[in-house]
Amino acid sequence: MSLFQNLVIIIILIAGAGFLSLSEIALAGSRKVKLKILAESGDERAQKVLDLQANSANFFAASQIGLNAVAILGGILGEAAFRPYIIAFVERIYPNQWTESIGFVLSFTIVTSLFILFADLMPKRLAMIAPEKIAVSVINPIQVFIAICRPLAWFINSIANILFRLFKVNTIRDDNITFDDISAVMDAGAQAGVLQKQEHHFIENVFELEERNVPSSMTTRENVVYFALNESEESIRQKLAQYPYSKFLVCSENIDDVIGYVDAKDILVRILKNQSLLQLNESTIRNVLTIPDTLTLSELLDRFRSSKEKFAVVFNEYALVVGVITLSDIMITVMGDWVTPTDEDVQIIKRDNNSWLIDGSTPIEDMTHALEIDEMPGDGNYETLAGFMMYKLRKIPRPADTVIFSGYKFEVVDVDHFKIDQLLVTRLLERPEEPIISPE
Repeated sequence: MSLFQNLVIIIILIAGAGFLSLSEIALAGSRKVKLKILAESGDERAQKVLDLQANSANFFAASQIGLNAVAILGGILGEAAFRPYIIAFVERIYPNQWTESIGFVLSFTIVTSLFILFADLMPKRLAMIAPEKIAVSVINPIQVFIAICRPLAWFINSIANILFRLFKVNTIRDDNITFDDISAVMDAGAQAGVLQKQEHHFIENVFELEERNVPSSMTTRENVVYFALNESEESIRQKLAQYPYSKFLVCSENIDDVIGYVDAKDILVRILKNQSLLQLNESTIRNVLTIPDTLTLSELLDRFRSSKEKFAVVFNEYALVVGVITLSDIMITVMGDWVTPTDEDVQIIKRDNNSWLIDGSTPIEDMTHALEIDEMPGDGNYETLAGFMMYKLRKIPRPADTVIFSGYKFEVVDVDHFKIDQLLVTRLLERPEEPIISPE
């Protein structure tokens, strides 16, 4: 054959190899989420790609058969086509006994370089740019190619399967999506500008509902305002005026003897009708939802949805009330900085770029978000920043007690009846070697 005929055949072989390389990367790199969206919009080719990904052994076998066959054939034809002309060129410039060897090396290098550049490197880089778009474009001719290569592909796959079983290699692809996968997608979206910082934080909080327990968002026992059955009308009026709550617990004598709750709206209606507030009875007291403190916020949402309630009392294992929680509390946890708290509700106050005043009752999740701490030690042993201090110090903290962790210095500022009211958290420019410093 003439040089022109050989060049035409080599170009065809390079084009075929490039198509197979392009298809291989595109079909392997296509994201199932995007393909499902295309399939649901009516694109049948996207569904074919999904089916091929679910059973990809025949495709990869056919692809490797085609790529290797083309590469071998191209090397044979290319070396034979270019070698005489290269030898003649070398003899003119540098005639010696190594002319044949130099001609072989140069012809082999030229053909190999052409296949690497146009049949492998460039097609694969193009496929990585838009894998889903390319995959749906090539799926129909690829299925024809697979059908042609099916007998040989079946034989090769059978040998491969035997070897996999022999060496106990699991060939089943794990397509389960984890929170880390979703988090990575959200991070990529935030970096690309698709998600705003607040939206990113909001989505993270939604997923954290599965991990955060009820105590991290509830109103704690010491802050619960309740009515006693024998409470005076004047006291009830004062509490209604002083505390802007929509619901109040009703207890027999103390907070652990819960009877139910009353809606502030019902009491205000009685006031407008000039009725006595002392008649707290079945008509005004409602049954209250009771939950254990071991529930997650996600489980509590399910309880609220099934019971049609928005208010619950939280009990511990000793049947003692540890707090109350509402649907609004969960929404505030999810919304985070989108909710503007009142000055009294602020638990984390940023003094400057390197120091914060933090309330001891601050949920540990809120603190880690504010300080950008990835992991806390023994975080299953405490719910709040005060609990973290007690866990690290192994004692009831006193003012000036200090814990150093993850590049931050946590110093107890105020303690009220063994309760840590406030801490000063300072970012350290250099992390000290000692993890804990506490005065005796």
